[in-house]
Amino acid sequence: MNSQIAIVGAGVGGLACARGLQTYGIQAAVFEREASRDARWQGGMLDLHVPTGQAALRAVGLFERFTELARAQGQELRGLDPFTAALVHHERPTDSRDESYAPEIDRGQLRGLLLDSLVPGTVRWGRPVDGVVPLDGGGARLCFTDGTTADFDLVIGADGAWSRVRPAVSAAVPRYTGATIVEAYLDDVDVRHPDLARWVGPGTLAARADGKMISAQRNSGAHIRLYAGFDAPANWYATAGLDLDDTAAVCDHLRALFSGWHPRLLDLFRDNDSGFVSRPLHVLPAGHTWDHVPGITLLGDAAHLMPPFGIGANLALIDGSDLATAIATHPDLDQAAAAYEKIMLPRSEAAAQACAELMNTLSENSTTDVDSVRRTLNDRIRQAQATIQR
Repeated sequence: MNSQIAIVGAGVGGLACARGLQTYGIQAAVFEREASRDARWQGGMLDLHVPTGQAALRAVGLFERFTELARAQGQELRGLDPFTAALVHHERPTDSRDESYAPEIDRGQLRGLLLDSLVPGTVRWGRPVDGVVPLDGGGARLCFTDGTTADFDLVIGADGAWSRVRPAVSAAVPRYTGATIVEAYLDDVDVRHPDLARWVGPGTLAARADGKMISAQRNSGAHIRLYAGFDAPANWYATAGLDLDDTAAVCDHLRALFSGWHPRLLDLFRDNDSGFVSRPLHVLPAGHTWDHVPGITLLGDAAHLMPPFGIGANLALIDGSDLATAIATHPDLDQAAAAYEKIMLPRSEAAAQACAELMNTLSENSTTDVDSVRRTLNDRIRQAQATIQR
């Protein structure tokens, strides 16, 4: 109860851990490099799954509030033939009685829900961390970019793909998968793009062939996110002599890259209301692990960065709630962190192995649908959890 605990990173995993600790009467300090909660856009929609994201929100007492914000209709998926735009797969929303029930919520809404549940002052904004050093006898020292330091009994690295905490326990670094997603958006779609809004529907529209993908996803607030996925060097735009701020030139490049696809899909890029953002996809080695280091542990992408199959945020949430429970139910922090890692690492290894296999399947088979991807991932996680419990 009197231990000094630091969480580095105010993403959904770190905040779930802080919220879980507070439900047990334990306070932690969350250090976040962003200047405020509104410093940047937080990303698109998340589908929270029963055994992970939803279980975590139940554990930290926020499930009912989540259901008030979530969009069950956002589960709908319309799969199109990329060359004819004909509907070839239609996954309809499930209800809460189905184990595949995975309602969508804006990442920003979920983060706001977690932030609002915390004691004021829990998150220390504008406090970027350069690294962490284990201390003799336990605990760890946080080194901030402003040159100051602070010592804690436990430091939790929840700082994502390029974690500054991870090097204290592991030499692993993310590697580029060879695939990139380019993102754009449409605003006020029901008024400004009504035909497109009806075509996309309440969920996601997607087409995939030959290792390439185009999708459009409905978000809350009459907002649609656009995504184009393809294999290319991480700096593909520089290689092509493009400036990402030159929307017209990037649009022309994408239309050429997806030559032969139905014009209606290609028009998504022409109509977008934004510039383009390039997101090269990186992963940690499948089954990434480390020898336990007293005073330091990891959760979420800092521990197990995976391809974007809708599982990362779910695992971060359940990591956070599991770690909070371990801290509250073990006699000391070192035992708690070690016990948590024995649960988290096999679970994340199962998910990472499934993701790696699915990446291969998707590259080899253009007919594999997203619904089967989701089912496979959740089955693997359930199997891992059952093994851990036995």
